[in-house]
Amino acid sequence: MTFQTGEKVLLKVSPMKGVMRFGKKGKLSPRYIGPFEVLECVGPVAYRLALPFNISGVHPVFYMSMLKRYHGDRDYIIKWDSIVLDKDLQYDEEPIAILDRDVCKLRTKEVKSVKVQ
Repeated sequence: MTFQTGEKVLLKVSPMKGVMRFGKKGKLSPRYIGPFEVLECVGPVAYRLALPFNISGVHPVFYMSMLKRYHGDRDYIIKWDSIVLDKDLQYDEEPIAILDRDVCKLRTKEVKSVKVQ
């Protein structure tokens, strides 16, 4: 996969390692932020992106496996101005609302579950 100069791409970020708050862990947790413009091709598999000022602490050159082609408004894209990224491109997940509560009764105990958006 190659990207052209001026093309829009998404950048892969993930929740804090080892922290599972209200979300999925493992292979279901990666999310994408963006879109960001490709400024130049640095090497055969590295690209420099135009990052906004509030994520300027992150190095602007990324390997192509961290990028995804932008195809328009999708649900998997997180607004980059609504989260705070650290230098390792990780963020803390926060719940939006509690959607449902349930109690599953087993023989000797009750298991409570909460569905969080």
